[in-house]
Amino acid sequence: MPFPGWLPVLLGFLTAVGPVSTDMYLPAFPAIERALGGEPGAAQATLAAWFAGLAVGQITQGALSDRYGRRRPLVIGTAVYTLATAGCALAPDLASLSALRLVSAFGGSASMVIPRAVVRDLADGHAAARLLSRLMLVMGAAPILAPSLGSLVMGFAGWRTIFWVCAAYGAACSALVALLLPDTLPRHRRVKLGTGAMLQRYGFILRERGFITHTMVGGGVTFSFFAYLGGSPGVFEEIYHLPPAAYGGVFGCCAIGLIACSQLNPVLVGRFGIGRVLRGSVRVMLAANLALLVLAFVRPAQWWVVAAPIFVAVSTNGFNNPNATVGALSHHQAHAGSASALMGTLQFALGAVSGLLVGLASDGTVRPMAALMFVGALSANLFDACRPQR
Repeated sequence: MPFPGWLPVLLGFLTAVGPVSTDMYLPAFPAIERALGGEPGAAQATLAAWFAGLAVGQITQGALSDRYGRRRPLVIGTAVYTLATAGCALAPDLASLSALRLVSAFGGSASMVIPRAVVRDLADGHAAARLLSRLMLVMGAAPILAPSLGSLVMGFAGWRTIFWVCAAYGAACSALVALLLPDTLPRHRRVKLGTGAMLQRYGFILRERGFITHTMVGGGVTFSFFAYLGGSPGVFEEIYHLPPAAYGGVFGCCAIGLIACSQLNPVLVGRFGIGRVLRGSVRVMLAANLALLVLAFVRPAQWWVVAAPIFVAVSTNGFNNPNATVGALSHHQAHAGSASALMGTLQFALGAVSGLLVGLASDGTVRPMAALMFVGALSANLFDACRPQR
């Protein structure tokens, strides 16, 4: 199906709701805890609530997009995200903030699951990997800019303004979808299923070996990455005493590495194939996380010694994410929205668990984050060994 050249830019802008909403407020964790009366590590509960909302929301949004098309659920979902995020800016305590983050994630999940389905509507295989890599180039600006922007906003307006900025971003997404996004799912391909039939469809998808193994490779990657997201503010701001702006710089460098790998990915996939590139990247990720785990027990005095293996591990996601996604959705064009939703739900459920565990295990050292990142990388490699070769 032909598509305009600006469509990947729009899809990337939509998908960036996730990293904007996650990364922009990470430097504010200590300030949120002080303002709302939480113990150190308590703000990570709001991050776990966000991941849980994404997990539940994606499976719902995927089914809706298969039934009503891609455009309408995106408009409604981004509107819900906008309203709930505005509520986050007014939250009086951590419990309210967590509940509103859950609701905002439920709406925002539409902008994460449906663009993947749009990609599958338009392309498959190498072409899909290339399109996803272009999409990641656009959305990759978010994790580079978001922490620094969050630190800047905190410097002159406080942490609540971060959520007002995110709400404005959501409103812009809703307007752009309403005005510009073509619906890539024709009416004759839309599926109207009841609950029982929908569950049968999910069961069919889960029985496909390529889907479950590629999804769980991505799940291990997600578990590792979200342990980094939840643990890194405490590691760099509390343990190594970096100011929020410097932490944003570290985060941005890791995001640059991820983007660089995502742009190299189509070249390597064209030469070696999706399967070989994915296998190599998860092995590099495992090695980097093993090095980080060892360093966590050595306790280096310099922050950059810890940041170096994190940079390598995060950068490999530029290969891991698009290739695991293409492998999972390759055989499911007829119900790409449902398959994308199920994949996102499984992965973000693992992310929610990881975000919660890194907060509960917080002990003032790098060890909890490093251990959880290693567990995720090890799991990704074990499932990679089980996936069908392509």
